[in-house]
Amino acid sequence: MNLFQVTTRKQLDDFIRMPFRLYKHDDKWVPPLVSAEHKMMDPKRNPFYEHSEAAHFLVERDGELVGRISAIENRLHNETQKEKTGFWGYFESENDPAVSTALFDAAADWLKKRGLTRMLGPANPSLNDPCGLLVDGFEWSPFVLMTYNPRYYVPLVSKAGFTKAMDLLAYILPHQELDRLRIDRIAEIIRKRTKAVIRHVNLSKLESELKIITDIYNDAWQSNWGFCPMTEAEVRFTAEDLKSILLPEFAYIAEIDGKPVGFAFALPDINRTLKKCKGSLLPFGWWHFLKPQLRKIPVIRIVALGVRKDLHASGLGTLLYQQFFTEGLARGYTAAECSWILETNTLMNSPLLQMGAKPYKRYRLYDKNLE
Repeated sequence: MNLFQVTTRKQLDDFIRMPFRLYKHDDKWVPPLVSAEHKMMDPKRNPFYEHSEAAHFLVERDGELVGRISAIENRLHNETQKEKTGFWGYFESENDPAVSTALFDAAADWLKKRGLTRMLGPANPSLNDPCGLLVDGFEWSPFVLMTYNPRYYVPLVSKAGFTKAMDLLAYILPHQELDRLRIDRIAEIIRKRTKAVIRHVNLSKLESELKIITDIYNDAWQSNWGFCPMTEAEVRFTAEDLKSILLPEFAYIAEIDGKPVGFAFALPDINRTLKKCKGSLLPFGWWHFLKPQLRKIPVIRIVALGVRKDLHASGLGTLLYQQFFTEGLARGYTAAECSWILETNTLMNSPLLQMGAKPYKRYRLYDKNLE
């Protein structure tokens, strides 16, 4: 068994493509676009690396790659949280504790050399990106920008000395099971009390809209467990990445007296399409991502929904959810996933449960002490 650090573009490409063999016979796994993964992991293109650093490791056995991991130092996270936390992510491994332990040890050594005393993950590469290890809900494929892994990863991670740090919940809302009359009645009360107005994000003025969204995001999430602010460059990078699949009918800003106080957006679940692409848009994969094709996907994922901190108890979240349901039902959508939500976030979990949403997947963040 040979463990080595990625140092060349060819090795990085091998790192990115390694899961394709591992999940070859797993029909729940959704292959990522290789080009998008390269962009995400490129320090010259991803502004995350303006404040952070990562090292990638591979394990080879008998001429075959059998595991990978990234060790990540997120300096902005540590400055914000006043911590010395290192992150691990992009973890994949055969069902062999020798492989997974070697990977975790390599990541831990890299982090300890930087004076970090705690190891948290998986984060790919941050908690503002796809993160968490699937621990419940293996019978379903992941929605867009959500993680997936085999069931055996749970004992592999535990055997490496990690314990639960936090769970993240995913809810499913079948539209036919929604109590629409109750939701509409509550939403109307909130609308009258707050005088809030919901408008669509103006994609023709995206730059100014992104500044609004960044400001709201960093205010709304600031008290959440594990919060790390997003820079304007990171939000712009993410928006550029999602622009081609964002449907304007599912991107909102909430205003009170003309002042932006909340935002939310959802994406069509393109994972159903990505399965057919097998990691590339060529020769014909691009066709599936034309707007008319995206609108044929019958389910959405509500990716982000946030309200300014001083209005957390105002009910504006319910108002934004109602907007999704109204637009979704009118356009023939059958369901929405709301994910992810911290298990401790009562202000977000309670309204979803009251609306009839069901927590159907659970993701876990694990940590361990490096001292």
